[in-house]
Amino acid sequence: MRIFAINPGSTSTKIALFDDDACVFSKNVSHDAEELATYQDVSDQLPYRKQTILDLLAEKGVDLEGVEAVVGRGGGLLPMEGGTYLVDDRLLEDARCGANGVSHPAQLGSQLAHEFARRYGACAFVVNPPDVDELQELARLTGIAGVYRTVHLHALNLKETAIRHAAVLGRSYDACNFVVCHIGGGVSVSAHRRGRMIDGFDIVGGEGPLAPTRCGSVALAGMVDWCEVHGLAAAKALCTKTGGFVDLTGTSDAIELTRRAEAGDKRAALVWNTMIYQIEKCIGSMAAVLAGEVDGILLGGGMVHSDDLVSQIVDACSWIAPVTAYPGEFEMEAMAAGAVRVMTGVEQAKRYTGQPAWTPPAWLCSQA
Repeated sequence: MRIFAINPGSTSTKIALFDDDACVFSKNVSHDAEELATYQDVSDQLPYRKQTILDLLAEKGVDLEGVEAVVGRGGGLLPMEGGTYLVDDRLLEDARCGANGVSHPAQLGSQLAHEFARRYGACAFVVNPPDVDELQELARLTGIAGVYRTVHLHALNLKETAIRHAAVLGRSYDACNFVVCHIGGGVSVSAHRRGRMIDGFDIVGGEGPLAPTRCGSVALAGMVDWCEVHGLAAAKALCTKTGGFVDLTGTSDAIELTRRAEAGDKRAALVWNTMIYQIEKCIGSMAAVLAGEVDGILLGGGMVHSDDLVSQIVDACSWIAPVTAYPGEFEMEAMAAGAVRVMTGVEQAKRYTGQPAWTPPAWLCSQA
């Protein structure tokens, strides 16, 4: 079974061709930053990105004839359950306009999948997009009437890491409880109970640990004071672009930060160790969500290549459950695996409804 996977990023698009679960071709397609800057909206980049991919495939002599499924990383969608979704008109419309209010290149994933699937007569899917929201009810409420919690996490890699580790244990994902972390350009920490991601942090909204470009959780009163000086737009940028390592040290590069720390830069060392400390705190909170019934703590993402980071988390958290490191990410493999599970009948493809996975009941919306 031939599967073509597409994962759009800020300045590049990862592509990979699979025979079943074996990758036979992969490439990171670079895009000209000046060219991308000419597009007002993320979705306007679609023709340019599509042609760039086609040109690369032609240059490398890669023929997609006979491809049975094309999978794109989803984005721009309203909160939804995890799984593999057919790309249909409703899903495409929400991806194009960014229905969740978050402008991100991941919106292009489903659109590119649709374009290539139509070209080659294949099925088009998205698998566990960043919009996956399976929070349990107790995780929804805040202390502000009318403000409810949702999550934006690296759901694709989080769930695939959990699925793979469950297989290592000789069990299924829906028979295990895990605390799963993605530690890369963004940092996601999540609680998985029997196949559902029942709690985590809205990293796009500023929750969770600080990260290379994200501020992480901050006391509300302090942010109100900060906003009075710097403004709301700057505050929102701290959540995804200008916070974390960038605001504290001027770089988003974890390797550069650790080099500075090793060279005696006390600020760099403190920022690095503070991020790890905050990740450990978040792992502890997710373990509490699972009532201590944790089959494993799983670490994925690019920064997990750091032995120092892994050893610190092992020292702090292995009393909860065994800590296992999966450096890097399984995003391309996860997209292909999701398509294979559907195409072979292991799972049923889901339909995107365009309705949030959870809406507050009427009795909760009424005044106390």
